[in-house]
Amino acid sequence: MNRVVRRFRGLPLRSRLALLVTAAVAVAVAASAVACWFVVRNVLVNSLDDALSEAKLTPAQVSGFVDAEGNCARTIISGGKDNPDIFKETVQVVDQSGGHCVIIGKQSLRVESADTEVAQGLATQTYHNATASNGEKYRVLTYPLDGRPGLAVSMARPLSEVNDTLSNLILVLVFVAGVGVLGAGAAGLWVARTGLRPVDRLTEAVEHVARTEDLNLRIPVDGDDEITRLSESFNSMTASLASSRDLQQQLIADAGHELRTPLTSLRTNIELLARSEETGRAIPPDDRKALLASVTAQMTELAVLIGDLQELSRPDTGDGGAKVQVVALHDVTRTAIDRARLRGPELTITAELAPWYVRVEPPALERAIVNILDNAVKFSPRRGTVEVTLDRGRLTVRDHGPGIPADELPHVFDRFWRSPSARSLPGSGLGLSIVDRTVRQSGGEVRLEAAEGGGTVVTVQLPGAPTPPPEDLPEPVESLPG
Repeated sequence: MNRVVRRFRGLPLRSRLALLVTAAVAVAVAASAVACWFVVRNVLVNSLDDALSEAKLTPAQVSGFVDAEGNCARTIISGGKDNPDIFKETVQVVDQSGGHCVIIGKQSLRVESADTEVAQGLATQTYHNATASNGEKYRVLTYPLDGRPGLAVSMARPLSEVNDTLSNLILVLVFVAGVGVLGAGAAGLWVARTGLRPVDRLTEAVEHVARTEDLNLRIPVDGDDEITRLSESFNSMTASLASSRDLQQQLIADAGHELRTPLTSLRTNIELLARSEETGRAIPPDDRKALLASVTAQMTELAVLIGDLQELSRPDTGDGGAKVQVVALHDVTRTAIDRARLRGPELTITAELAPWYVRVEPPALERAIVNILDNAVKFSPRRGTVEVTLDRGRLTVRDHGPGIPADELPHVFDRFWRSPSARSLPGSGLGLSIVDRTVRQSGGEVRLEAAEGGGTVVTVQLPGAPTPPPEDLPEPVESLPG
């Protein structure tokens, strides 16, 4: 059995579908044929019973064949030379003790207990099958002989009248069933081929993509069935993969471009220091100090860029390794403001922070807020003001810098995008991308727009509550290394 199942599973899908259709039709045809056979058989047997009932002999007709003791006085042998075959029935008289004598016909019938019960008056009549002395099967009707207590008449007709018809019916049913099964097999194979043609196209497309890595391939979609939805899903998958690959290539290209500048500067400075050591020509102290400061700044810029790239390389599922927990947004913002004051000591940073608790990854949230405040500090004029407010989950950071032109606002969250006016300032162009990613993962939204009177307003809306859940109090948030 297991070997048959393994062989069946090893067949192509269209062959399995054709076999299943053929088997289903075969079972249905076989069940219908068997049911038809039984129905016809019952109809024929009932018809034979009706014929026997209509041919009952009267007591007057039987009295000429049986004496006063119930013995046969004479017998008509149907089919003889002197007696033509005018009777289709075989008739015999049965007494209550089981004795019998044939009055019409050649063969005697075996007496059943049902026959003697009729003779004894225990039953009005009975139909049953019986076997004649020559082994032939008969259909028998036994009824009491009126006026002669203790005697009954058994009338019988050969069951060959029914069996011959049933045999012919079996031949017809076998032929029809065979033709039906063969037709079902052919139809099942055609249906399987036709129905699986879209699957074949999908298979060819998948094999083509696996062989050539061509993600621009699309499958024509027509209809609204499962295969159509599968094709649409495949097209969506390849489109997403193509977009992901393009973004990956763009990220690598942009990262390479951004890394080239600090690496080139580092290489130049280090080569100057190395040449000074090799030639013995000392670099003036002020120039050496400036070179070392430049090397330190470029290394810091590389470290920040690599950290930003690591942050953006995490999957967008929000499962980047940090534990999601309830965090006091006002405390995280206050910590980020303290760091911003260190980076812009000449600036005035005002803060109005109402309590608000959110469920996020604490390091990612603090990094995003630090990036927002770093931008505000970077673009604020000397002795300028940065205003920070937090009210019912809406965090607003407003600076009074030059602002961002309206045509550049749609690009501020793109990776490595930097405003032409800010290309001379330190940074990688990844800060706001990290902000957008973190806020979206936390179920919120971030918006950046020009402020009235100049400057920029960054608004972050995060879902949460003004009080923490009693069973999940926020833990202290550690600051990022600065």
